[in-house]
Amino acid sequence: MHVWCAPLDPPAHVVGRYRALLAVDEGARADRFRFEQHRRQFVVARGVLRTLLGRYLSVDPRRLEFRYGSHGKPELAGAFAESGIRFNVSHSGELALYAVSRGRELGVDIEHVHPMDDGVDIAERFFSAAENVVFRALAVSEREEAFFNCWTRKEAYIKAVGEGLSFPLHAFDVSLAPGEPARLLGARDEEQAARWTLRELDPAPGYKAALVVEGEGWETECWSWDGHGPAW
Repeated sequence: MHVWCAPLDPPAHVVGRYRALLAVDEGARADRFRFEQHRRQFVVARGVLRTLLGRYLSVDPRRLEFRYGSHGKPELAGAFAESGIRFNVSHSGELALYAVSRGRELGVDIEHVHPMDDGVDIAERFFSAAENVVFRALAVSEREEAFFNCWTRKEAYIKAVGEGLSFPLHAFDVSLAPGEPARLLGARDEEQAARWTLRELDPAPGYKAALVVEGEGWETECWSWDGHGPAW
């Protein structure tokens, strides 16, 4: 299981190189962003994805085709649909995470940690009853970390399952207390929940991230995207 962490603010000439890799529809999507920062982040995120998958498949990144599930989960299409490569992408702030596997479905989420003045209200709306009991019992100083622990683990799970925002976040429980191992504690469909393994990731200071992968017995290798791939 490989996880790559990529910065979304490279030099302008690198952004241009990534832009040249995009398909027509991806370029049009980039152009719809109102702010230059968001256009850049989208172009770099997609360009890195194409470059990364091209390396795994030993093909020109421009040849890759994608399709999307009913809830927007991306996968390879066309000549590469039967390659067995599965991937998932998340970005926040100026970082993107890419998780890649062969034959295992997966989901990844990264969030830039920032003060959440309305964190308690959001938790009441989206966290499960059991999670809210734990969250409210924490010291105020621990709640920011706990909030992003919970949020990334939930997002990674619903992305792995492939149901996106149609899957209610309060319908399953994850661990969230600072220092507690990342675990999927329970779900509306226990048989479904048993299919997945949840792990915490630590890509960079000021960020929280989580990875959910189908099955057990897998190991994670984490890499920084700089063209050479040193571990983080």
